[in-house]
Amino acid sequence: MREPSNLLARALATALPAAAARTVVLAMALAMALGAAPAGAHERRAVGAFELTVGWGEEPAYTGVKNRVQVSISEAGGAPVTDAGAALALEVGKGSDRITLPLEPEAGVDGSPTPGTFQAGLTPTQPGTYTVRVTGSLRGQRVDETFTSSETTFDEVLDAADIQFPGGQPSTGQLATRIEREIPRAVEAGLRRAQDQVDQARTLAVVGVVVGAVGLLTAVAALIATRRPARPRGAGDGGGSRAGVEGRESAAEVRR
Repeated sequence: MREPSNLLARALATALPAAAARTVVLAMALAMALGAAPAGAHERRAVGAFELTVGWGEEPAYTGVKNRVQVSISEAGGAPVTDAGAALALEVGKGSDRITLPLEPEAGVDGSPTPGTFQAGLTPTQPGTYTVRVTGSLRGQRVDETFTSSETTFDEVLDAADIQFPGGQPSTGQLATRIEREIPRAVEAGLRRAQDQVDQARTLAVVGVVVGAVGLLTAVAALIATRRPARPRGAGDGGGSRAGVEGRESAAEVRR
């Protein structure tokens, strides 16, 4: 059975002038080649007996927008590898941050799995360069490959603020950066306030102890003063002795 594309090419070659027919056939061949190629801005790499193609499922990729890492696996001859998902692990990195994600078969337009294509859902939160590391084994062959986004591989993540309208609203990445910057400041300010409160409480405690000690000493002094015995009036006084002598003499004269 002849291919439909070959039949169409023959029909065009018969109905059109030679030059026009050649142009149409070349355009069809180019369209078929582009349709068979992987998604743009993906990196394709030979890994032993297999070929891995890695990139974002939605391109361009923006911060705060739900996306997915797409991994297509095929044999060197082009046949898709459909049994690789469970044998491979996917790690996405941004700077020093790492996350490990499960690879799942990617569904096509009709909902059925796309042969040889796997995905891992991810929402990038910061713009810039990302890495994708694929590890595991493919039919007994060890796999450990790292793909890095760049202008010549797969897309770097763009800041969603660049396409926001109306503007003026911070993106998710900007909010995360601002939070990371402000949290240490808030913690430091809170610690300073707590230390000031501790110092103030300590000062008040010392003042309270001093005031209490002074009050205690005052009370002890008052208690001692109230318990001291009163001295008889005139006792031990020379003037009092003379008055007693004079009184006795007067009493003797009267008796006479």
